[in-house]
Amino acid sequence: MKPHQRLDAWKKGIEFTIRIYAVTEEFPKHEVFGLTAQLRRASVSIPNNIAEGAGRNTSKEFLHFLFISRGSLSEVDTLLIIARRLKYISIERYDELNRLLDFISKLLSGLINSVRTKL
Repeated sequence: MKPHQRLDAWKKGIEFTIRIYAVTEEFPKHEVFGLTAQLRRASVSIPNNIAEGAGRNTSKEFLHFLFISRGSLSEVDTLLIIARRLKYISIERYDELNRLLDFISKLLSGLINSVRTKL
């Protein structure tokens, strides 16, 4: 198993990304190159940067990519708020995605704290 595949934050990030792809299938077609693309890209960036960081040689490099992942998480949060206000997603779906995003945020913060202790 590759190092990143053992990380809960990465696993939940993959799960979240799959959900985002499903949700954005229902967005208006005129958003394909707008909100849909941005939301997908930002959600993919969460587990992708965790994986890239885990594959690096030092804790400092890993931490750098974890911070990028956290930035992408904030970007997804903002994009979901916009999608909700545009009524592209229901309040129930928004709440579900937001809970998962909060959970990933906690996992990511724990991972960041763990890596920081190794510096």
